[in-house]
Amino acid sequence: MKNKFLNGFLSGLAATFVIVAIVVTVFANKINENLLRENDNVKTENTSASAAAQVTDQDILKKIDKLEGLIDKYYMEKVDKNTMAEGIYKGLLQSLDDPYSVYYTKEEYTALMESSSGVYYGIGATVSSDVKTGVLSIVKPFVGGPAYEAGLLPGDVLYKVNEEEVTGKDITEVVGKIKGEEGTTVNVTIVREGEAEPIEFTITRRKVEVPTIEYEMLANKIGYIAISEFDEVTAEQFRQALADLEKQGQKGLVIDIRNNPGGLLDTVVDMLDRMLPNGLIVYTEDKYGNRDEYKSDSKEEFNKPLAVLINGNSASASEIFAGAIQDYEKGTIVGTTSFGKGIVQSILPLTDGTAIKVTVSKYYTPKGRNIHKIGISPDVTVELDDALRQKVVIEKKEDNQLQKAISILNKEIKAKK
Repeated sequence: MKNKFLNGFLSGLAATFVIVAIVVTVFANKINENLLRENDNVKTENTSASAAAQVTDQDILKKIDKLEGLIDKYYMEKVDKNTMAEGIYKGLLQSLDDPYSVYYTKEEYTALMESSSGVYYGIGATVSSDVKTGVLSIVKPFVGGPAYEAGLLPGDVLYKVNEEEVTGKDITEVVGKIKGEEGTTVNVTIVREGEAEPIEFTITRRKVEVPTIEYEMLANKIGYIAISEFDEVTAEQFRQALADLEKQGQKGLVIDIRNNPGGLLDTVVDMLDRMLPNGLIVYTEDKYGNRDEYKSDSKEEFNKPLAVLINGNSASASEIFAGAIQDYEKGTIVGTTSFGKGIVQSILPLTDGTAIKVTVSKYYTPKGRNIHKIGISPDVTVELDDALRQKVVIEKKEDNQLQKAISILNKEIKAKK
């Protein structure tokens, strides 16, 4: 059982799998009424077009039937009923006015599950979505991946994919179009700051293994662990990295979750269990007031100087990580205010291979903070130098945010002597 926190990329992006007994059927004259209607006996006192009237399921079905009849009679092109059905299902979720609640076709759902495993076929880049503007942008191309080799840069705005404009579209749908069979190509058009015209790229897809953990020992025995996503493989990789750094004699640790869009709840809870004392890690509450708590068991705890790097692209599970560290005062949070996604989505698979993702609850840090649309404020605010914002690879010695974190740890290490 997994919960996934998604800021747009897979948003990330990881789900609680609930089997929902709904079969999607192809309709001839109208949609199978069982898909949209739960109670045939629901009645309305007023079926007029008044905006104040409460629309019933029966009203909806009748109007869909009417609209379909008008399309059949007057629309000049051939209508694909499967495509029409998918459009209705997507529209139903879009009507919630929640950018995180969406309908997934079979292909989109498969792509989502691939992403959470850490392996997929595509161009190798993290993509983010601005839920206010609908703008999609490249957060980071993976070094050595197809996007990196083609020349995509952090901050590039996705304008078109295969000649189709993507602004305002669901990020999972767009990412699904970018992914594909190994060896095939995808055309990506981006808008880049400082360039007068959009730039077109033709990129060959290939197998991409998402590098969720990178680590090394820095000067003065300060360990460094960068986490790109909280995927299925990440918790074990994190524990291995931490164990290796401990064997090397680390005196302090920097955990870098900048540009990390989130991932699996189980994964971040497992990782925080390794870092925190006995107690609450995070809790969620749904609309009925039901509360689920996730706790650490105190079998393991990190007790050396710690700094955690965050920025505006650190979202969801990343904010759970930073928020818990901050609430327990286990480390210093350094960087800029995080994205601000304090809500939880669950993936509900349907029996025909499609699925929906819906917002089901809010999550709270150990001290009861819900950071939705607020974010985690760092203990020490440091803006990344402007000259570094479009660099794919930033050398650690020039990374001013990292250097500030190292400076803080060196002072703490010295004070302990």
